[in-house]
Amino acid sequence: MTSATSRAYDHVKQAILDRAYPGGALLSEGEIATTVGVSRTPVREALLRLEAEGLVRLYPKRGALVLPVSPQEIADVFEARELVETFAAGKATPGPELVAELTGFLEAMREHSAAGNAREFARADRCFHRAIVAAAGNEIITQLYDALRDRQLRMARLTADDPDRTATAIHDHSEILEAVRSGDRRRIRGAIHRHRPSSTGPASLTG
Repeated sequence: MTSATSRAYDHVKQAILDRAYPGGALLSEGEIATTVGVSRTPVREALLRLEAEGLVRLYPKRGALVLPVSPQEIADVFEARELVETFAAGKATPGPELVAELTGFLEAMREHSAAGNAREFARADRCFHRAIVAAAGNEIITQLYDALRDRQLRMARLTADDPDRTATAIHDHSEILEAVRSGDRRRIRGAIHRHRPSSTGPASLTG
């Protein structure tokens, strides 16, 4: 049952994050069960998990409503991300291993930007920030960061075809990397704070 629930959960969550199930869509337990190849019980359990994560709202005998992204949610996600990342930057040990890891992700961002590969650019961006959070050594904080980035996915638009945005992102990440290289935690926190995406403009996968 656990495996079936996980399969249903992974399928629905990914569809929501990819916006295959857009905000306002009403999901049917039966249709999901047929698509995934499981019974309704694990689908119901998966939807309960997604409701707890704030992605859907359950309506008995009707299904699950995919909650639309609100301006408040966008602001909340970016604010929470900044709190998590600046806290982690104050705890992380900015040694050679972290510098090497961040350098690799930054080079990947440059390569994917040049190739116009938005999805891989966003993946490298996410890995760059996650490496700093993980370096703080707090698994719960790292899991919270992952959850926030997941939520950001469904409110985002791909940006690797936007030269101005990608150039700005690469510049900001270079600044963060130099701060990490310096070993100055205050400088790292400042660079992360300046890099915070605007919560009032269009959301992007980067940042």
